[in-house]
Amino acid sequence: MTGTTSRTARVSIARWNLKEAAGKIPARRTEITYEAVSSGREGNYLQSPIVIREDGAVYVAGVWEEGHAHYPGRSVDLPCARNIERCSDGSTEVSRRHSSWTNHHSEGLNAKRWTGAEVSMTIGVAEDRIEISDAMAKGSDRKSPEYARGATRGTATKEPSCPETSRLLEVILSRENMQVAYQRVVSNKGAAGIDKMTVAELGDYLRCNWPDIREQLLAGEYRPQAVRKVEIPKASGGKRTLGIPTVLDRLIQQAVHQQLMLIFEPHFSDASYGFRPGRSAQQAIQKAQTHVADGYRWIVDLDLEKFFDRVNHDILMSRVARIVKDKQVLRLIRHYLQAGLLEGGIVSIRQEGTPQGGPLSPLLSNILLDELDKELERRKHRFCRYADDCNIYLQTKSSAQRVMTSVTQYLEEQLKLKVNRRKSAVDRPWNRSFLGYSMTFHKKPRLKVAAISVKRHKAKIKGILRRGRGRKLMKVIEELKPVMRGWINYYQHAEVKGIFEGLDQWIRRKLRCILWRQWKRPWTRAKRMMQLGLAEAHAFCSAFNGRGSWWNAGASHMNLACPMSYFSKAGLFSYMEQFHRFKHST
Repeated sequence: MTGTTSRTARVSIARWNLKEAAGKIPARRTEITYEAVSSGREGNYLQSPIVIREDGAVYVAGVWEEGHAHYPGRSVDLPCARNIERCSDGSTEVSRRHSSWTNHHSEGLNAKRWTGAEVSMTIGVAEDRIEISDAMAKGSDRKSPEYARGATRGTATKEPSCPETSRLLEVILSRENMQVAYQRVVSNKGAAGIDKMTVAELGDYLRCNWPDIREQLLAGEYRPQAVRKVEIPKASGGKRTLGIPTVLDRLIQQAVHQQLMLIFEPHFSDASYGFRPGRSAQQAIQKAQTHVADGYRWIVDLDLEKFFDRVNHDILMSRVARIVKDKQVLRLIRHYLQAGLLEGGIVSIRQEGTPQGGPLSPLLSNILLDELDKELERRKHRFCRYADDCNIYLQTKSSAQRVMTSVTQYLEEQLKLKVNRRKSAVDRPWNRSFLGYSMTFHKKPRLKVAAISVKRHKAKIKGILRRGRGRKLMKVIEELKPVMRGWINYYQHAEVKGIFEGLDQWIRRKLRCILWRQWKRPWTRAKRMMQLGLAEAHAFCSAFNGRGSWWNAGASHMNLACPMSYFSKAGLFSYMEQFHRFKHST
């Protein structure tokens, strides 16, 4: 090879002309079988992709050499190409043939070489279809790591790609896709961005301005507006940063999301459950229960510190570009990642992170963390991941500790993500919570609501009841009902009923406490209890006992005056009734 003295290349090249049906234009096709042999070490064969363009330029292992390169050892006998196929665009192309290892004793002891075609391409589109091998030599006197592991392949690993990704922007901006995106944005509602435009105003705006916006997008001239920074409290403490895009940018992001999801979804891991169609947190919990039942009773609970705020843009875009070939779409995604963040009237440029709030953020997070999924699958670990919550299941404590160390190193070095060591831990599954669930310690564990989830739910109920002290009990119950129903629906797969019984009793006692406080004076309390069926002596004795409202709410006289049936008639939702309804339905 020109400019290289340490290696020689043995090449067998087949060229022939194929005439296109319409124009009878000769189109050259090249099929190459090659070897790269280290000087002095004839037994070590290293793959090195070679492409010859029509202008005479030669591409070998990532280096272009202009002019007529000389290849020592070029074979005189040229093999014939086979299996010509028709591409989707109408051109013909030689299909790739499978290669195989064969012993070649004349080249040295235990020497092997590749036979068969290694590269098949159409000259003129070669730049888009080059397959680059990973099996490059690390030194003239050293075998490659891939050769030592026995992982060397005859062809380079080809990233999965969708044939439509080269002209993806036109598909994204198609009328059908944009209509679906518009309906989704309108149904999601959501707050306005920095331009104060609401979802209701979006339709009129698009009727006047969409043709110009579409032309800007196709020309690569569109620039997203800055997102509005909003901070909300996290259940575990601290604050979560949200970036609220304008409704127009949400529409475009949703349209991009719909097409990217179709492309990336088939390549995601089966152990990933977050933000994917047809998958849910409950499925992740049930899979985790299966792993523990199979004997994997130690977990590596990973917590990524401020994941959405620390995503490296370059690493993320390199993962997207592996499949998406439309450079306009790649630039558009990059612009959305780098859109400014408006806070206090000042726009700051983002260098990292994908703030939650836009339709693209969940998908981009899955694309990046799919690298972690593939690494865990390569190691043959059992795991479940929902967005940035990941649990790995092991059989022994020592192996779990080793995995914690190695996976933490992988995340921090390869993906540039920081693991929160204070919240991450190696522990038993029943001592940790995953997506709000925990489980029992039995050999076949049963799912239950995690203690931290019960605590958070009680805090939310308290906020509603605190506002209900000056209102009628019926209105308070009506406000409680959707919160209670939504919570039990999420935990419908829980199998331990004691938590639901305790919550029902606690809420009824809180409501009795509200009634006791609303009655205020002892004479009023005695009168109300007598109206509810208590004997006069019992009512007056209880009303004048001098105890506090919480004590009286749990005493026998209030339980007799306001039993379960009293609250059922008032329309109070019952966790236990819904729990039994779920069990009977399954």
